[in-house]
Amino acid sequence: MRHVLIFGATSAIAQAVARRLAAQGAAMLLIARDADRLAAVSDDLRVRGAAKVEIEVMDALDYERHASLVGIASERLGGLDVAIIAHGTLPDQKACEQSFEFSLREIEINALSVISLLTHLANHLEGERRGIIVVISSVAGDRGRQSNYIYGSAQGMVTIFMQGLRNRLHASGVQVLTVKPGFVDTPMTTDFKKGALWASADKVAEGIVRAINRRRDVVYLPWFWRWIMYIIRAIPEPLFKRLKL
Repeated sequence: MRHVLIFGATSAIAQAVARRLAAQGAAMLLIARDADRLAAVSDDLRVRGAAKVEIEVMDALDYERHASLVGIASERLGGLDVAIIAHGTLPDQKACEQSFEFSLREIEINALSVISLLTHLANHLEGERRGIIVVISSVAGDRGRQSNYIYGSAQGMVTIFMQGLRNRLHASGVQVLTVKPGFVDTPMTTDFKKGALWASADKVAEGIVRAINRRRDVVYLPWFWRWIMYIIRAIPEPLFKRLKL
């Protein structure tokens, strides 16, 4: 039985991952800021076969609680095998361009709060010399684009931090998995026009659980985004800056 901690547990991808882990009999501590939605998710997971489901309400920017919640999770679950960080927002790029305050808040939510949680998780699991850390980042962090460079900057920061953390924790046996989804059909992207490149949250969750089991380092989901981003990264800057991306 896996003991799983999920931050941002009410997000669509996190819920889809949790449903798959519940079917395998995992014990889970779910953390998010909406108590009512947390309660509904936890009830659903119990029905789906979770051995145990605990909940805690926390805003991602409540840094003072980050360290204690890692300890609480280990205590309540009887250990900690997998920690998943799945919270985040999709900024209004135009609003951020006009306001550093907006930009700072989005970078705090999407990057700095994640780095805080990762620091505490890494120290805990390094001491245990075991465990898995999973962060849902984004392909947006692979190259800055005019349409979403605030969000991309935050995800790029997380991706680089994860690279260093993976390098640090390898010797202690801790797996560090960076998940880079492309376009995902979730409530956060309701207003976007959908097309062939879009995937469901459940399809992405399937890939995340597979990557956990295979002890992968980085996974693009769906798989074809690895090659899309390879091409985008390879475009020379003099040409790239002229593109409307």
